[in-house]
Amino acid sequence: MNIIAWIVLGLIAGAIAKAIYPGHQGGGIVGTMLLGIIGALVGGSLGVFLQTGTFQFAATGLTLGGIFLAVLGAVIALFLWSLLTRRAA
Repeated sequence: MNIIAWIVLGLIAGAIAKAIYPGHQGGGIVGTMLLGIIGALVGGSLGVFLQTGTFQFAATGLTLGGIFLAVLGAVIALFLWSLLTRRAA
């Protein structure tokens, strides 16, 4: 997938995940984009694991199912980030 598709997927998935996840998450447009890209990696890896039973890094594509997996991965990443920052504060 090219870089423009990664940016678009990151913005879409990050914005949806921030809207779903309760509380204030901070970060601007770049933080939202990075959250979505990390979510695409987490969601793609989770999708491959559920399909094949093996763990490997994979990214989702710019499809409806890919956006769903990226949002799911971004929500998981937000949850883990909130756990890390809550303990540090």
